[in-house]
Amino acid sequence: MLDLPRYLLGVVEIGLLGGFAWLGASSMRQRLLPTFTGAPAHLATSVLALALLIWMAEILGSFGFFQPLPYLLGVATLASGLWLGLGGGWGCPSRAAASSFPPRWLSWIATGSPGEKPSKREGHPHPPLLRQSSETELRSADVATLVALAIAALALVKFGVEVRSKLLTGMTGFDSTWYHGPFAAGFFQSGDTWQLHFIAPQFLAWFYPANAEVVHAAGMLAFGRDALSPLLNLAWFVGCLGACWCIGRPYRVGPWSLALGAIALSLPVLSDQAGEARNDIVGIFFLLAAVAVALNAWGAQAEGERGARAERNREAPNRGTSIGASVVVGLAAGLAAGTKLNFLLPAAVLVLGAAFLAVPGSRLRVLAAAGFAAIAGGGYWYLRNLAHTGNPLPWFDSLGPISLPAPEQALGGREGHSVLGYLTDGGVWSGWLVPGLHSGLTILWPLAVLLALTGLLLCVVRLRNGGGHGDAAISIAGLTGLAVIAAWLIAPTSASGPEGMPRGFESGLRYLAPALVLGLAILPAALLRRVTEPAGPMRSDRERIRPLIAAALSLLAIAIGYPVQRHYLENRYANPTFAAPGLNAAFKWASEISHARIATTSTRQYPLYGTDLTNRVQYVGEEQPHGGFTAPPNCKQWRHTLNAGHYDYVVTTRDRIEPGKPPYPDSTRWTEGLGVEEILREPPTVVFKLKGPLDPATCRE
Repeated sequence: MLDLPRYLLGVVEIGLLGGFAWLGASSMRQRLLPTFTGAPAHLATSVLALALLIWMAEILGSFGFFQPLPYLLGVATLASGLWLGLGGGWGCPSRAAASSFPPRWLSWIATGSPGEKPSKREGHPHPPLLRQSSETELRSADVATLVALAIAALALVKFGVEVRSKLLTGMTGFDSTWYHGPFAAGFFQSGDTWQLHFIAPQFLAWFYPANAEVVHAAGMLAFGRDALSPLLNLAWFVGCLGACWCIGRPYRVGPWSLALGAIALSLPVLSDQAGEARNDIVGIFFLLAAVAVALNAWGAQAEGERGARAERNREAPNRGTSIGASVVVGLAAGLAAGTKLNFLLPAAVLVLGAAFLAVPGSRLRVLAAAGFAAIAGGGYWYLRNLAHTGNPLPWFDSLGPISLPAPEQALGGREGHSVLGYLTDGGVWSGWLVPGLHSGLTILWPLAVLLALTGLLLCVVRLRNGGGHGDAAISIAGLTGLAVIAAWLIAPTSASGPEGMPRGFESGLRYLAPALVLGLAILPAALLRRVTEPAGPMRSDRERIRPLIAAALSLLAIAIGYPVQRHYLENRYANPTFAAPGLNAAFKWASEISHARIATTSTRQYPLYGTDLTNRVQYVGEEQPHGGFTAPPNCKQWRHTLNAGHYDYVVTTRDRIEPGKPPYPDSTRWTEGLGVEEILREPPTVVFKLKGPLDPATCRE
């Protein structure tokens, strides 16, 4: 646990990191998206602030300096430079507005001429468009908002209850303990993000992009513990809700988009995100944010133009848009691709879509801006892979007839199969796919899938209407969702398992979930052809009180956080029950060990890092060409590897007790002998304390 001074020190560091990042991001947003106000402006600023935090971690981590003081100084320096360079004469001030449209567009709608001020005759303080709304319409909008907020609140409470269960035990999900947690802890311990962090040789997981794990590591740097990690996905969940609102906002259906998005985010398939280090919810946030920024930058503008020119002959709409919007959209898309591999295809669609929305003469320039921003958001991890293997995607060893460098080893883990390969297999559908859909998406899965797919397809159809800019923008959003579905269909882990037995299908529905959330959130907007509801009046009093509310909530969170973190750290892996009995016992043992070097054969590694995250944990293996990593095949190589690592303890184990197999792996027998003390033995796990080097010459195979 953390005492009060150490806890407050961590709070101050998080506050400074977030404050400086927001300061720099606000200046960037005002420069890139000067007309954005309200929720879309805050969403865009959040994306830019997260990018600043991740960039600085990557820059410092490339040289092994991702450590508390350099990180704080780096973020402060970068953010201050942006604020001084962009926030003065170059930047544009942000003004709060309750309307979906920036004031300049409201003026355009009201007068038919950009730049003209709305009518301010006595008794008519608002533009003509605003005066058209009746009290009944406003009351209906308020009711819809209250209903949507109630649904979102219920979804948030449900997610929070699931988070609470992990605060009582520690993160127990397989992926959290397999690679999310170890990657974050590895960044925290070494300060290095560039070197490959080798873990169990399954799926070449050490090549995975790691934007989400960097954020976890930043929390670890602040507190010296993982006290923030079970809570981070709750913050991402809130961000997803905000992005859903922003998707519907330019079409006057923000409440409906929020409500449907909240329902999609509450599906069982995403329940394993709560309190865990899983990164699907992180990628979903960045994807939704990219779509929301695109729609608010392009779709809303075109809708406003059509509303103002209803009495004129239909003209070809202006496709021109700022480079700034393309940069933010590309950046958010790149951050998604830098979080999880299945977001690569939808990210590419968003980048190409930004170029399509541009004026024909500027498309190459916009494509370059969006593409560069996307690379800045997620390219670091693929560049790292290229440097270590000669291939940014080492899972693929060929590109048509062209051979590519890649590790020469099996992927390991479950046998790979895609959903696409089972689409016409009736037996698999009845035995595995339908039950998996029922379990992962509830009994109403046909309705959820139908509505989401309808929303995406309606968006794409809008492109054929000749509506121009707005229809094109929303069509790109629909194509993005369809790209998510395509990536899910072809992913080799979407239906993993033995031939005809896709045991990984239900878990693989996580790759489909982003399309469901986006499709449901955008469905209300896809049903509209024009702006059907007027903007509300400015509410300056509400804008002034919001900072006070935010400050009060922050102080409340800090006060509550202290007892919560104490309770969490006291109970973290104190009595684990989520793995095989022997592994559970080893995890409990490790929670009380610190500053030890631990070798292991367990795929689940994270609990072995200890409560204070000072244990250095390494899967026992040997590096191979092109970034490969394999387990020692015999006793002599096993002992040579252990001796080279200078370990204090060895945890030999299987991941589970398997009928028909010996209770302990071969590595247990290879470790036994002189100079070794057995600390714990319970199938399928043995914990040894090493008192000195092991003699390979005494091996008995």
